[in-house]
Amino acid sequence: MTQLIEQKVNIPEKQAYSYDILIGRNLLENADEIIKKYTKANKLLIVTNETVAKLYMSNINIKNSVWLILEDGEEYKNIENYKLILDTAVEHKLERNDCIIAFGGGVIGDMAGFAAASYMRGCDFIQIPTTLLAQVDSSVGGKVAINHEHGKNLIGAFYQPKLVLTDISVLKTLPLRQLKTGLAEVLKYAFIEKSCACPLNYRLFDFLKQNKQEIFDLNPDIMSKLIDICCTLKASVVNQDETEKGLRAILNLGHTFAHSIENLTNYTVYTHGEAVGAGIKMAFKLALIRGLISKDYFESAMELIDDYDIAPVGFNLDKEKFYEEMFLDKKAKGGKIRFILPNSHYSVVSVSDITKEHVFESIDDFM
Repeated sequence: MTQLIEQKVNIPEKQAYSYDILIGRNLLENADEIIKKYTKANKLLIVTNETVAKLYMSNINIKNSVWLILEDGEEYKNIENYKLILDTAVEHKLERNDCIIAFGGGVIGDMAGFAAASYMRGCDFIQIPTTLLAQVDSSVGGKVAINHEHGKNLIGAFYQPKLVLTDISVLKTLPLRQLKTGLAEVLKYAFIEKSCACPLNYRLFDFLKQNKQEIFDLNPDIMSKLIDICCTLKASVVNQDETEKGLRAILNLGHTFAHSIENLTNYTVYTHGEAVGAGIKMAFKLALIRGLISKDYFESAMELIDDYDIAPVGFNLDKEKFYEEMFLDKKAKGGKIRFILPNSHYSVVSVSDITKEHVFESIDDFM
């Protein structure tokens, strides 16, 4: 174990629900010892997927644990697998003070977390994220959910973990496509940094421009700093607005577009990050159309996104259906779609008076 970064999510209204984020190398070697410090559970249910199990299951010794291995993919984030987690907890007689551990990416984290929130009205929950997307974003903040056939994450809860254990060493087994998927969420933080109301000024936009090669090479110091920055920005938002009554909506930059892409392609064609990357581009185009940002900022943002190669084009989707899907977005209110759009360098704003024609114009280049 090398240098360890320790952070804390500190929700003022719920001090008992505050928790640590540990970021470092080779932390999994000491997972059993670390986990014991954060839960008094007698039994641990470790939920993972086939890909992660093949890579790490035989090398990790977490005592008093039962493993549940699920199929890998966003299309499996459904009510059937959610029920399977609960059935396994019942079968092994987990009690309320026992613990469900999410060992995987965002899909596993969301499902296992929702099961933990539901089981006996809430048992302990620990996140061990294994993808960059989960490490920089989805493992922090307590959003847990499953998908419904009519929308992404429509069934879920806010339920904070006891610990987020982030071992950057696992990123070396991540395929390039999955690394880019995580980088889409990283770029999102660069575009919303000023709106996060974080007292620290990281200038993440510049950091990404200056360190692209080191990031793709998975330089451990650079990756630790990158994950630390993103987690700090997200924690700053969550600490102020845990249940997305206002500020937290900024974390959804690009996601209203992305969820339409994912829903209309049944979660099987594009990764979440690819959809988000395209969605961020669409949001910037919409902001430019509405006169919220300058052409120079629009072009510099497009250049950074293209430099990281995270946004596909040529979706070939029906624009009317694309638009209709947006009304199922969780930010929609009073029959209006709420978009998070850039309004100046590295800041965003919520906008709800967007016409269908402007939406179509913002997505034309991608269809």
